[in-house]
Amino acid sequence: MSFIEFEGITKRFGGTLALDRVSLSVERGECHALMGENGAGKSTLGRILAGIVAPDSGTLRIGGAVRRFHSPRDGRLAGIGMVHQELAYCPDLSITENLLLGRYPVRAGFLVDPAAGSARARVLLNDIAPELDPSALMQALSPAQRQLVQIAGAVGTGASVLVFDEPTSSLTEVETQRLFSLMRRLGSSGVTIIYISHRMPEVFEMADRISVLRDGRHAGTLLRSEATEDKLVGMMIGRALKALMPAGESTRVGDLLLEIRGLSSPGKFGPVSLRVCAGEIVGIAGLVGSGRSELVQAVFGLDPDSHGSVIVEGNDVSSATTRKRMDAGLALVPEDRRRLGLALLLSCRLNFSLTILARLKRGMLLSRRTENGFLDRYFALLNIKAPSFDTEVSTLSGGNQQKILLARWLARDAKVLILDEPTRGVDVGAKAEIHRLIGDLAGKGVGILVVSSDLPEVLSISTRILVMRRGEIASEEDPATAGQDSMLRAMSGL
Repeated sequence: MSFIEFEGITKRFGGTLALDRVSLSVERGECHALMGENGAGKSTLGRILAGIVAPDSGTLRIGGAVRRFHSPRDGRLAGIGMVHQELAYCPDLSITENLLLGRYPVRAGFLVDPAAGSARARVLLNDIAPELDPSALMQALSPAQRQLVQIAGAVGTGASVLVFDEPTSSLTEVETQRLFSLMRRLGSSGVTIIYISHRMPEVFEMADRISVLRDGRHAGTLLRSEATEDKLVGMMIGRALKALMPAGESTRVGDLLLEIRGLSSPGKFGPVSLRVCAGEIVGIAGLVGSGRSELVQAVFGLDPDSHGSVIVEGNDVSSATTRKRMDAGLALVPEDRRRLGLALLLSCRLNFSLTILARLKRGMLLSRRTENGFLDRYFALLNIKAPSFDTEVSTLSGGNQQKILLARWLARDAKVLILDEPTRGVDVGAKAEIHRLIGDLAGKGVGILVVSSDLPEVLSISTRILVMRRGEIASEEDPATAGQDSMLRAMSGL
């Protein structure tokens, strides 16, 4: 008998059928991967196991016993822990307070014990993020650092089952390998791991078996020894990956579009100088904490403490507002889509249209017909899955949220497109489509600056790569000759 059994699990969210009679099993102590396109139901199945949502029908068995959880607390008491794709944390509390919510050490029966709490937090962090200060506020951390804290918190519950939902989406290769070492130790001690990921190399490295969901249904389960990239892609999207990959044609480098001179922000990065020309795809690689995201946010005008020169097509916008920088031709898809990118309680329509309102105006009103034309075009272009344009964006999968952000800026026809983790949480088919779009935009003369923790991505799409270390550009690499090993050495300073 399998340790975890999903039998006929069905779940609807309004008019969306997220899971359709899914039946699959997980063995005790195995690492079982879940793969599928965005919206296939992977995260929903993990959330049902963790007690975050309840199925509409079907049966969940753990250790042979039928379980029906009514809250995340029920899941935790049953030994289920989860690392969420969309991070869940209290921004105004410290790392220690977030890690120990509901289980903070006390003395004399009722008084909180800060010293004991800090010591416990340090133990939890040591395996995955020893460099973090337990007293730091969560809101001061980068998305990657918050991801590490969430992993530490889930592991620290002592759960017998851990669900990892895109845990490496913001992590560099170094942090990813640190996580994998921790997962191997957990597996050897009998912990069962369900690993949800779009990254095939990670799945092939870690999984014992791989289950694929497609359109809410179980498309099949393969042993790792049986699985190939082509097989999995065929099960996920029903077409060959090679039909989706970008052509890889070189583009002609044109005029200078973006120039940064001596840009810095105290305690974050700098000074940094770089140039992006028309037709270029300039990649930025670096470890967590190297200042990559902080740099591009400052370029876009989101850091009031930054100073230095930002010049777009010869126009100095260093003292300009973010709105003025947008008008000059800059666009940013941020790493933290929920905090900096989307208005989660608004519809897909409103989130998409925010940056192009001037193009939708007809006199004093907005033209719904023109707006629907834009929406039809870009939703089809990026294959965005949503019940309707008026669906609340918070109800979409993380990958579809990411694609709405990208579509919004594509519709604006930006001259310089800054992409911070553009394929975070995006499935293999959509990732190839986004890479192809990036290539097409560069071919049309757009200058593109890409920050990515995915080294194969940076190496495959960039025309040149800048490596950041400790807030500064440490080297420039040629993707035609650089490999992952040499990139890692440059990033870590070895």
